[in-house]
Amino acid sequence: MLNTGTSALIIVDVQSKLAHRMHRKERLFEQLQKLIKGAQALSIPILWVEQNPEGLGPTIPEIADLLSDVPPIPKLSFSCCGCDRFMQALRFLNRKQILIAGIETHVCVYQTAVDLLNLGYEVQVVADAVSSRTEENRQIGLSRIEDAGGALTSTEMALFEMLKVAEGAQFKEILNIVK
Repeated sequence: MLNTGTSALIIVDVQSKLAHRMHRKERLFEQLQKLIKGAQALSIPILWVEQNPEGLGPTIPEIADLLSDVPPIPKLSFSCCGCDRFMQALRFLNRKQILIAGIETHVCVYQTAVDLLNLGYEVQVVADAVSSRTEENRQIGLSRIEDAGGALTSTEMALFEMLKVAEGAQFKEILNIVK
């Protein structure tokens, strides 16, 4: 079970030149926004990365505006784990349960998930907050992540799992977010 004290969220490569080519992009952007707002409401730390930002542009405003208090981490490796700055930031958080969302499922999300699993992290990919240019590649990426030992979750499932109880201010805030 996910816990607020041991979880972190990683947002992978939701950048302008690539994000608008994703399968069901409107749904992807909506779920990413809910996930980020929910993580913030639960005080879950968030790291976000950008693949080759000079080539793929910045993170889309719908996401970047929600994360303005933390700078993105640029990377050139497909896996976030191939970036020293990312690994330093992740180690600093001292969290072992990692939620991953973003793009593309079969490339950067997949490679990051497998590398984190190999490093001993518990990895859950937020299946309704990841995408690829094709649904086939998204499904293949999710399947390979599961084969490697990662788990799949959804935005609502992860948020309510960390919330634990149906009471209080955080519960009301999460309800408003997922509506």
